[in-house]
Amino acid sequence: MESALGLSNYLATMMIIVFLLLGLGIGALFLALFLPTRWRPKYWMEFAFIGVLVVVVWYGDKRSTEVVGAYQGEMAQAGVLDEPAIDGSAGFDKELKVIAFQWGFAFLTDDNMISRNAAIVQPGETILFRIFSNDVIHGFNIPAAGITVEFDPGKERDVWIRAPKEPGKYLIQCLNYCGIGHAQMKAWLVVEGPEGVASEGADA
Repeated sequence: MESALGLSNYLATMMIIVFLLLGLGIGALFLALFLPTRWRPKYWMEFAFIGVLVVVVWYGDKRSTEVVGAYQGEMAQAGVLDEPAIDGSAGFDKELKVIAFQWGFAFLTDDNMISRNAAIVQPGETILFRIFSNDVIHGFNIPAAGITVEFDPGKERDVWIRAPKEPGKYLIQCLNYCGIGHAQMKAWLVVEGPEGVASEGADA
């Protein structure tokens, strides 16, 4: 499964390439508009630019497919269903209900414990999140698990992950702009240590 807590993955590389291409395109536009003598790029330059864009799109699709395939393979080995709509939680180590609201997440466990700040799990567990919004469209993103979903108000969205094997705090965030407090709509996936003690700084 793709780990994406830092900037050392292919997504960051793709973003750098896209921004470089964007800069080249804007630079060429300014040259064409503001040079004293009219400058027109050669045809081969235009075709090369389009070719690079095609390669970038192809590579992004290829890597995304590989990441999703690897994730689904791990789920299959764990005996987890490979369909996004799930009836029951058989095959999962833990099920958490998630209520998304402006601007935060609340996590409810089977024993009716609730936390606004953290979803506490064990290393390597398979976790089923049943996500629900009670106001507007939100996003649910766990970079460490390579998972991003969007969900509408009034409709449940199910998604599962395998928890990281290393204990620690892993970011959960909303990626859909949902109002003035969107930037603060964050929580933590807290992977407990071997002794069952949650990482410091996570408020359950």
